[in-house]
Amino acid sequence: MLVIFSYVVLTQMALGNIDEFDCVDIYKQPAFQHPLLKHHKIPEKFTSDERFNNRKIKYETNDQSCPKGTVAILRQRSETESLHLNTVDEPDEHFAVMDAFPDESESIYRGAQAAISIHNLTLQDSQYSRSQIWLENGPLGELNSIQVGWAVNPRVYGDSATRLTISWTGDGYKTTGCYNTNCPGFIIVTRKPSIGSIFKQSSVYGDNPVTFTPEVIQGLSGWVLFVNDETIGYWPTEPLTHLNKGASRVRFGGSTYISPDEISPPMGNGHVPIWDYRRSSSFFHVKLMNNNYQSIENETTIGVEDSKCFKLMDREYTNETGKSFSFGGPGGTCGV
Repeated sequence: MLVIFSYVVLTQMALGNIDEFDCVDIYKQPAFQHPLLKHHKIPEKFTSDERFNNRKIKYETNDQSCPKGTVAILRQRSETESLHLNTVDEPDEHFAVMDAFPDESESIYRGAQAAISIHNLTLQDSQYSRSQIWLENGPLGELNSIQVGWAVNPRVYGDSATRLTISWTGDGYKTTGCYNTNCPGFIIVTRKPSIGSIFKQSSVYGDNPVTFTPEVIQGLSGWVLFVNDETIGYWPTEPLTHLNKGASRVRFGGSTYISPDEISPPMGNGHVPIWDYRRSSSFFHVKLMNNNYQSIENETTIGVEDSKCFKLMDREYTNETGKSFSFGGPGGTCGV
């Protein structure tokens, strides 16, 4: 039995702030500082498909919601102002992922989603560990990449909490590329704290996994992010010239960044996957969306392990878990 859990944060209203979040006018959020987005207008509908337009932006009136016309933006730590994403070929990064490439008949993907198990980890300040979905297109030097999942990243957050985290680049990490809203690129539309928020619950080894379900779909004005069916925001089309044509590659899984002493942090739940998914870090109900916006669940994927420290285990399809796999490991001296 899988436990589906919506991310929440403990909040405290004070002077328009929500804990670590500030309530910001929706058109004064960081995204609109991008030169290509100065005249961008947030659409009333994000897709032309009524299946997705029925997913309402939930504006509950409670102590976690910002006032109407504003959105909740994670307060940026001063140390992260110039923090840049690692490049796609960063030698100090390790991956354990399932890669999906469209066949000749499909050519591109229009979306992806999965239920990702949530885990707590303790890391050094210079390390990170992520479990996420990547959607990409373009040659290496011009790569467009958008990423969503959970991350433990003390460099970004100043702690080892497990948080909802996004990132992106529009030019192969040369001049663009950052986490959350630390640089302009992602437009938040929800009034509730979301991007950068802490998961209040996580999986316990041996118990049914606690999961959340991010979904990214190419819409009318960009790539729209839903979490547990709530509309969170979107990456607009203007900075993403290659992804505007669709995603030519989708990845699901984990990555880690090692510390200066060349020690890799744990990935997933910190254990090598085994047959019992209650004791493994996993992706469940892995789905892709083809060029015609049809959901594909049992798509062929290729496993990639680039370190002896981390393993992948593809799982048999069941009604309970769907297309699924497990991954992770304890880290350690894994090589660079």
